[in-house]
Amino acid sequence: MSEKSTEQLADEVLKKYDNESNTINYKGFMAKVVSAIAITFSIFQLYTGAFGVLDAQLQRAVHLGFGMALIFLLYPTRKKWLKSGKVHPLDILLAILGAASPAYIVLEYQQLVLRSGTVTTMDYIVGSIGILLILEATRRAVGKPMLCVVLAFLAYAFAGPYMPGVLAHRGLTPEQLVGHLYFTTEGVFGIPLGVSSTFIFLFILFGAYLEATGLGKFFIDLANAIAGWSSGGPAKVAVISSALMGTVSGSSVANVVGTGSFTIPMMKKLGYHKNFAGAVEAASSTGGQLMPPVMGAAAFLMAEFVGVPYIDIVKAAVIPALLYFTGICLGVHFEAKRNNLKGVPRSQLPKIWTILKERGHLALPLIAIVYLLVAGYSPMRAALVAIVMSIAASFVRKATRMKPIQIIQGLEKGAKGVLGVLIACAAAGIIIGVVTKTGVGLKLASALIDLSGGMLLPTMFFTMITALILGMGVPTTANYVITATIAAPALIKLGVPVLAAHMFVFYFGIIADITPPVALAAYAGAGISGGNPLMTGVNASKLAIAAFIIPYIFVVSPVLLMVQATPLEMIMATITAVLGMIGLSSSMIGYLADHCNVPVRVLLFVAGLLMIVPGVMTDGIGIVIFGSILFWQMRLKKKKAAIAG
Repeated sequence: MSEKSTEQLADEVLKKYDNESNTINYKGFMAKVVSAIAITFSIFQLYTGAFGVLDAQLQRAVHLGFGMALIFLLYPTRKKWLKSGKVHPLDILLAILGAASPAYIVLEYQQLVLRSGTVTTMDYIVGSIGILLILEATRRAVGKPMLCVVLAFLAYAFAGPYMPGVLAHRGLTPEQLVGHLYFTTEGVFGIPLGVSSTFIFLFILFGAYLEATGLGKFFIDLANAIAGWSSGGPAKVAVISSALMGTVSGSSVANVVGTGSFTIPMMKKLGYHKNFAGAVEAASSTGGQLMPPVMGAAAFLMAEFVGVPYIDIVKAAVIPALLYFTGICLGVHFEAKRNNLKGVPRSQLPKIWTILKERGHLALPLIAIVYLLVAGYSPMRAALVAIVMSIAASFVRKATRMKPIQIIQGLEKGAKGVLGVLIACAAAGIIIGVVTKTGVGLKLASALIDLSGGMLLPTMFFTMITALILGMGVPTTANYVITATIAAPALIKLGVPVLAAHMFVFYFGIIADITPPVALAAYAGAGISGGNPLMTGVNASKLAIAAFIIPYIFVVSPVLLMVQATPLEMIMATITAVLGMIGLSSSMIGYLADHCNVPVRVLLFVAGLLMIVPGVMTDGIGIVIFGSILFWQMRLKKKKAAIAG
């Protein structure tokens, strides 16, 4: 497959499985109009980030107005209009209304404050139009599943008197609902859109500039130099580069396409089956949202929901992310050993010191952002500094230097990149508004506990299933908001630490992207590899086994989240958990030092689980079982080698 055809395939896959990327490509005058709006949007965000944000509702209203105007211009009413490259008058009208409805809040802000909740006829009309436009923008930029979830919550707001049992409530009038959702900070303009209008936008803009500097190629070359020579090297390159790319791309599908168009053909050429090659990239790319320091958009929401600094979320995510990617690396290593797949000769790989010397400076903004967060800077301030540093770092060498036009294009790309998250946050605000106004959140949390008989393990299981089902069509951001509002309180009621409960739903909201039957990242990986999407999803789930187990562990024992733990406990928990991942990965693949039959795989799985669970007794039993199997297999392999020799 030629480089050109690979790029074309990647673009087709991205548009097919990533709704946010399926935008119209304008030329001429309309291209300039859209660019001007997007660049102005970014300048507004940079200005308020540098000199102070506006009052909450004003900041969020301007943010939403820019976003809605761009969505209606970039995502046409009908998909067949995408190829025309021309704007339809209907979309222009909707774009104007999309900007005007939030602008009403800006223009009438003082009067709205004085009225303090009283909704006039004009307020009701504007608010109704605004909510309808948010629903349509959600359909276009996020997809119908998300729209259906929001519509279900809106229907519940009116159907309260007719609902059975604990779900019943007095019901809301249209005026009450519109007033609460559109003219307070508890609905559309609530916490999710607030986070989008401050932290998330700037971090997405930061990612756009990092990508423009060529950091993605640096990551791939660095991963090649580190692991390309080892057994199954290209697969390990996929894991490492995708983990690093998680700092640039917050989308699982975009990450799969970005690195997979390079790594998947390499894996297939080496000898990996196409279903496995696509799965490696899907599992690795999905984990990008779990990878500190710049995680998915939902991580910023978590910091606000839990009420802790973002750096605390980053610290809590370090050990689970390490275990996640360790598990995938081990999985591809054992698969390579099982099939005797070699790496790429060192002579064909770039030299690590040469790469660091030529392009290592591009990673300085990432180092800076970690330092700034640890030093106590707000995420918004840290992102601002990092954006400036990413541009400045590119000027260190002529080969990486950004041209003025690229700096301007970065502003445009950042604004376009936030649209899916922005409208998902606005739609999630509608859900939160209904939940708070009807009180259904606490009712559902209580119902979840009753269904589980008041036991923690079944409650966690039902919460996991809820997050995975929602993840079939709802983006990670909205998935987290819904489960954090409804399911996390149930876990907290049962004594789970707040951070652990929220991290639990966050993990399963992300891992839904590779969980069959609807696994968008796996479908994207299969689209590039030519494999079967379902089998690619199954293989990806096996590789990402850590993500299905570790959340249960850190809920029961928050040591893995660095909560209520001494440094020694954290070190010991990490070491034994890594050993546990070796056991689990070898069990999933069927190879440790030699091929494993079914009973041995079962024992390895049990040993792996025991070592991941923090505790002297569990660690000891797990190590004994694992060590015995490893010793026995190594002796057996020596005997086979002696007989063969």
